[in-house]
Amino acid sequence: VPLYDQSLASIIAMVEVEMGRPMEVPVPKDMAGGYTHERHKENWYALYHAGMLYQITEEARYATFVRDMLLAYADLYPDLPRHPTNRSYATGKIFWQCLNDANWLVYVSQAYDNVYEWLSPEERELLESQLFRPFADFLSIENPQFFNRVHNHGTWANVAVGMIALAMEDDELLDRALYGLDPELIPAGLRDDDTGLIRGEGENAAGFYAQLDGAFSPDGYFSEGPYYLRYAIFPYLVFSQALANAKPELNILSYRDSILHKATYGLLYQADPEGQFLPINDAQKGMSWQAREVVAAVDMAYYYYESDSQLLSVAEQQGRVLLDASGFAVARDLANGFAESFEPTSRLFVDGVAGDEGGLAILRASNGEDEQSCLAVKFTAQGMGHGHFDKLSYSFYNSDGEIIQDYGAARWVNIDQKGGGRYLPENQSWAKQSIAHNTVVINENSHYGGDIRIGEQHHSELVYFDTSKPEMQVVSVLDSNAYSGYSLMRTMALVGLPQVGAPLLIDLFRVAGEAPAQFDLPLWYQGQLMETSFSYQISGGSQPVMGANHGYQHLWEEAQGIAEGDQVQLNWLGDGGFYTLTSLTEAGDELHLLRLGANDPNFNLRRDPAFMIRKSDRSEAIFLSVLEQHGSYSPVDERPRSPYGRISGLRLFHDTPDYTAFAILIGEQEVARLMFCHSSTEKSQTHTLDIDGQENSWQGPFAIHHKENESNEEQ
Repeated sequence: VPLYDQSLASIIAMVEVEMGRPMEVPVPKDMAGGYTHERHKENWYALYHAGMLYQITEEARYATFVRDMLLAYADLYPDLPRHPTNRSYATGKIFWQCLNDANWLVYVSQAYDNVYEWLSPEERELLESQLFRPFADFLSIENPQFFNRVHNHGTWANVAVGMIALAMEDDELLDRALYGLDPELIPAGLRDDDTGLIRGEGENAAGFYAQLDGAFSPDGYFSEGPYYLRYAIFPYLVFSQALANAKPELNILSYRDSILHKATYGLLYQADPEGQFLPINDAQKGMSWQAREVVAAVDMAYYYYESDSQLLSVAEQQGRVLLDASGFAVARDLANGFAESFEPTSRLFVDGVAGDEGGLAILRASNGEDEQSCLAVKFTAQGMGHGHFDKLSYSFYNSDGEIIQDYGAARWVNIDQKGGGRYLPENQSWAKQSIAHNTVVINENSHYGGDIRIGEQHHSELVYFDTSKPEMQVVSVLDSNAYSGYSLMRTMALVGLPQVGAPLLIDLFRVAGEAPAQFDLPLWYQGQLMETSFSYQISGGSQPVMGANHGYQHLWEEAQGIAEGDQVQLNWLGDGGFYTLTSLTEAGDELHLLRLGANDPNFNLRRDPAFMIRKSDRSEAIFLSVLEQHGSYSPVDERPRSPYGRISGLRLFHDTPDYTAFAILIGEQEVARLMFCHSSTEKSQTHTLDIDGQENSWQGPFAIHHKENESNEEQ
């Protein structure tokens, strides 16, 4: 079983290095990325894997290594105060936050379990009385705001206590892990029911069951987004695996219609064509299928649920497996040639416990030759503390990478120089603000005023999602709460035309309100600007800042133009290809070329470019754009191929609250006419618009009429 053998050899080599060096269990003092923090992390991985190797090889030296290091921690822990940094709402002991302490115990409890029977009764008693039980009480009784929280932090806390409870066969601790901390155990000074984090009345108000009930939608979408599900999926599954072994009567793997199975597949689908997770909410870019937690999730999903041969191809890309029965099964079936290609398709994920709090729409279309376009439209609920103020935002990818970006988080994870690896102040002042995303901002104020307490009360709504016609896949979403007195409606589509190569991205954003206002729509494109169809004035040596707050204080204005006609074009070179944006305008619209980085004294922000259209003194507005992917550039032969797009313009025929109709032009020729109904989603309803004296009829909320050969495709 080659992949299992390779994985085993790699782990042996890693553990041998750790066993060959002096054992270090230092007194904690550093933030994330600092020496003591990283040393204790390396220790938990070494313990975890050494315990596995003892089970596999039965070599006592691995068990000896685990015992000796655990005894060193048992010697350190009883007199250990809280971490000296004191910079978390739940400060840990070994680490700066309880979250990392819980990480440590999840992994180390498995190491303890693997050597449990090898240890003497006296050693077990010492470890449990001086290390493990005090550790479990610290994470729970002494930090109820952490332990009883429905959040990825609470998940790790519940699982840490639950895993060590199973290893020690402690039913009281296990009950605490499954159902939450009994309020009677919470010290009086730590009771704060107003926070909403402490266990309330009713069944499953806290604990592991509450995590399964409260953090997922019915189809497995995780409220904090895919980046944090990647992190949390490991404790969810490893504890469920342990419960399946030790408490099969709970049938935990089938709980809530096998919600963890759905969550694992959802996680794999919420990635771009390169397998990198969509960086929505507080997410660090680059996190992908290669993460160790996802390796575990794929193996366990394959073994404990249906043996889907498509998962084998994901495991093959990951190039490693767990050293348990699930990893062995994956490696064995890969060796037997059972793998089938994993091919994500367009998907709608609903948000909220009942699935009625918005969602995430992902449209995928082929670019040809095994390449893909991927559009992600975000209309979710707030996303707990990790959510951003970006209603109806989108990001766009192809097989070359990011084209239109979501910024993700302002954080350098585990890099000590950048705030000890914590979220930086700019995460609040920039990354979470609406202008940091590709969505409309009114009067330079973020959605909900940038107030999470208001944001948590509302969500966007799905109007319709239709992928039945590969030539034209459409999603339409609505938000009436981001701004008082204004409604935002966005309809986006991937459209294939025979006259162009890759799918076109259609973006139709309508804003309507009670009073005139300023509407800004930024486009955070990735690449180097090539040319524009409009004239602009460079800002010069002293670049102005776009505003005072809500993220505008971080924007330099590099250049400004004024729309003189009914459309503008922007052309840039990204990784591997050229892109041309064609946008409708009205005379007087402001056109801004922006650069991120103002008021950033510590250089915590990327210097990304943006193009923004501003419409002022309007109570209603339409933003309509088409993005074309075309051509390539090779730095080796220095030859551009198709650097200019074929789309020459757009022609708006009709725009009312009920209907929008427009044409796409190549040269002077109208090649396609697109029509949308905003007031009805019934597929059987017939609509008719008079355009230039000609009746255009179709059924359903949208249609595309091809003009070159007069053939129709309707939906």
